[in-house]
Amino acid sequence: MGNTFIINRIELKRVLTVFGISERNIDALLSELNKMHKHANAVIFAGMRQKLGMKSDDIANVLRRIGVDDITIANIFNTIDEERIKNTYGRIVELFME
Repeated sequence: MGNTFIINRIELKRVLTVFGISERNIDALLSELNKMHKHANAVIFAGMRQKLGMKSDDIANVLRRIGVDDITIANIFNTIDEERIKNTYGRIVELFME
């Protein structure tokens, strides 16, 4: 099982405000988190932030603030990219050259 990282609602709001996310978008994010019983895996969490217009570097900085290491952050973004490719082009196909 993966690691659990916790950030309280007030701290999350403060951090997102620092990165220029509007109050309306912050409220929408918190509402989505409430619907998920205030739990989200890191990939979903980072994806939600991307949809709010946060840059990858800013998302990585937020994740670092709550204790996520750089290797895990890289894996999160790789997973997001793979999901985006799957959604755009269907399933990922492996190609082998001889």
